Amino acid sequence: MAVSPSKVGANTREEILSQPYCWRECFKANDENDVFERLDDEFKQEAEYLFIGCGSSYYIAQAAATSWELITRTSARAIPASELLLFPDLILKKGVVYRPVLISRSGHSSEVVRAARYLERERKISTLAISCSKNHPLGEIAKTTIRVLPADEESVVMTRSFSSMLLTLQLLAAQTANRKDISKGLRRMPDLVQAIIQSLNARLEEFVQARAFADYVFLAQGPLFPIASEGQLKITEMSCSYAQAFHTLEFRHGPKAIAGPDTLISFLLSESGYDAEREVVEEIKSLGAPTLVIANKADAVTRKCADFLVEFEFDVPECARLAGYLIPCQLLGFYLGIKKGYDIDNPRNLSRAVILDSIATE
Repeated sequence: MAVSPSKVGANTREEILSQPYCWRECFKANDENDVFERLDDEFKQEAEYLFIGCGSSYYIAQAAATSWELITRTSARAIPASELLLFPDLILKKGVVYRPVLISRSGHSSEVVRAARYLERERKISTLAISCSKNHPLGEIAKTTIRVLPADEESVVMTRSFSSMLLTLQLLAAQTANRKDISKGLRRMPDLVQAIIQSLNARLEEFVQARAFADYVFLAQGPLFPIASEGQLKITEMSCSYAQAFHTLEFRHGPKAIAGPDTLISFLLSESGYDAEREVVEEIKSLGAPTLVIANKADAVTRKCADFLVEFEFDVPECARLAGYLIPCQLLGFYLGIKKGYDIDNPRNLSRAVILDSIATE
């Protein structure tokens, strides 16, 4: 039976647009279960924090590690689970105390499960897992598990699970460092995003329908670079289009050769590096490439150079806004996929979790 065009990607669309509501529910569930209070003593111990994941969860790890360093001023790294499994001596050094955080939406991803098993059983290192499911192998192995249950999804591509797990880890960092300004800013994000998400959805749908592109590039610096990386992955997963991510200023050093009228270049502009990053927007626009710009506050030059502008004007700390930058990237991937006729809820060659028999049965 053919699927009605209006229902194609219905789960993914609902999961993207439900994020503000979902975040509120996640905050509420964490508060009711005293999740952070139970972890407080453990996470205030001096250690190097390792955030570990695969695919989108690895980009969560990158964003969480960057946020952790900015908020707590302690050392943190993001590691693909495969790197820990294949090259553990490059990751774990003698004499260093580690606090690993394992990230998996389903808790079934084989490489993350095996990484937990290796850390807990072979290296005797206690781990914290975060997932969006109740019962899973990862939770059976990790010493402690945070379950972000309201964020679970029907669709294959991660959207609200990504943002919800990231916000949860950012709140944990704020709790650990007693940064009430960050906690307050994160808790305001549902209301701030709710106020703009419907108009943003309509504008992006119209933009995608009106334009045609061959390639896609996402540019960002600092804490926004992991979000740009996740943005390019959403384009690839949902629309099977070619997309890349670069640090904004690095794009000048060779990659800008691809800039032209058929390549949409999306900029996620930070406040900390705004002036330098805006100069790249001007340069790329002068090369004839269409630009999509996401910024908290844009000046006149940026407005002139942007073919599509998202301006938040959120009065919260910069690192508290990361989840907001995700949504335009997700919607762009969604509407590109719809335009190309793909079943967004069931993208080709993909599954909700990568489960490898050779690993799962060890």
